[in-house]
Amino acid sequence: MSRLNKYDEPTARKTKFYRDKQNGKFMGVCAGIADYTGIDVLWVRVAAVLVTLMTGWTLVAYFLLGMFAEKKPAHLYTDVQDQKFWQGVRQSPARTARDVKARFREIDRRLADVELFYTAKNTRLADEIESLR
Repeated sequence: MSRLNKYDEPTARKTKFYRDKQNGKFMGVCAGIADYTGIDVLWVRVAAVLVTLMTGWTLVAYFLLGMFAEKKPAHLYTDVQDQKFWQGVRQSPARTARDVKARFREIDRRLADVELFYTAKNTRLADEIESLR
């Protein structure tokens, strides 16, 4: 009898659409769309009602998504910051990549400032760091 470990479980993809039954009213489709896009769920529901009043196909799409979309895993995001990050990735991957690169450049600059501060007073430490490069 084989036991499953954490690596055998299927992993949830953070860029996939899921129904959000926890925050949903009926089937969790509007809450899932809100979670996927980062738009407030109230505005998604208002838009769904308006489009349904104009055309009837929205109800068909709603029920199809409600039946076939997977339920959102409870452990999909670790915190609110993680959720906002992945919503940004889904909205604009290129912009998110630029933001991440800019954050790393800022961290690198700050680390260089700290290194300069400590090595300016200690020439032996500066020589050791230079020899490691």
